[in-house]
Amino acid sequence: MRPPRVAYFPDSFHEVNGVAHTSRNFEAYARRHNLPFLCVRAGNKPSGINGSVQTLELPRSRAAVGVEKDLSFDPLFWRHEKAIADLLHAFKPDIIHLTGPSELGIFAAYFAWKLNLPLAASWHTNVHEYAARRLPHLSPKTSQVVENKTLGIMGWFYRRAQLLFAPNRDLCQMLESKAHKLCHLMERGVETQIFSPAKRKRKDAKPLILGYVGRLSIEKNVALLPRIQHELNAAGIETKFLIIGQGDLESGLRKDLQSVYFAGVLRGEALAEAYANMDLFIFPSHTDTFGNVVLEALASGVPAIVTPDGGPKYIVKPNITGMIAADEDFAATILELLRDPNRMAEMGRNAHEYALSCSWDAVFDRVYAAYADTLIPTK
Repeated sequence: MRPPRVAYFPDSFHEVNGVAHTSRNFEAYARRHNLPFLCVRAGNKPSGINGSVQTLELPRSRAAVGVEKDLSFDPLFWRHEKAIADLLHAFKPDIIHLTGPSELGIFAAYFAWKLNLPLAASWHTNVHEYAARRLPHLSPKTSQVVENKTLGIMGWFYRRAQLLFAPNRDLCQMLESKAHKLCHLMERGVETQIFSPAKRKRKDAKPLILGYVGRLSIEKNVALLPRIQHELNAAGIETKFLIIGQGDLESGLRKDLQSVYFAGVLRGEALAEAYANMDLFIFPSHTDTFGNVVLEALASGVPAIVTPDGGPKYIVKPNITGMIAADEDFAATILELLRDPNRMAEMGRNAHEYALSCSWDAVFDRVYAAYADTLIPTK
């Protein structure tokens, strides 16, 4: 059986977020394994062919509406219909794969229907939870209505697909209940050749460096960071936050955190060194579907503390690679670890060891197996 010809329509590719990170690695996997792969995405870089991978970059118009700091939705994106149709006709995909209900995702679903092709859909972002948290002025009851309605729309959209993927078991179960189809796990990998304890440059043990990587936005629950620092300072623990990322809440955090360094957006070696120089990774989000940054911290030999909600709880092994804590218990959990430096050091070693088993090849091998077993006939 020949490998399937995949046309992939990601919501995000060049930006700094989990969908983009996964999408770049998916394309790299296809190129590495010489798999026929077409990636249709928003962007302004040249389209072309590199090995077995073909790309189509389509610019957004001035009418695009900002959704996030580096993400937009373009209501005029339909002007690209002919360009996409012509390329799909030439590429002849066996399957079309979307990552969400963006203009790219809508195009993917449309062309799968028009060309009578099987559609795969992977869930990457809890849009329903984001929608509710982005409207903090609403009453709890109204906020829940917004979340439920948004989830209903998402369920309707994902029912268009024949094959579903999600990054953790809870989301797979949710998708199965909403779409009434089998959902496969599509977890995340990590580049352990980049993220490693060997990148640590710090020689001093104090102050305690608490790290955070991600958007500085309400759905990430970053408002908890000043509270953590305040409680640790009250206990006599000198702390400094190293925050990597940007977002609407940055100005508030600058005011509320007493000792902090804002590094902005980092990539590559600079990001790897920043991770390795942390003592603990603090990730208070309740809405992340996986948590790529948590896995990168573990690969860097840094224990992580996460909440009991969302995908990160499946990455962190309590008392082995980090800890799981409710919001009100983050500071107490850090204090508990500081009382036993040997235990914290062992967690760092365990974290790196665990990350070594999380390769991108293993992730996408399973995706292609699902394509073949579920959708692609023997030819």
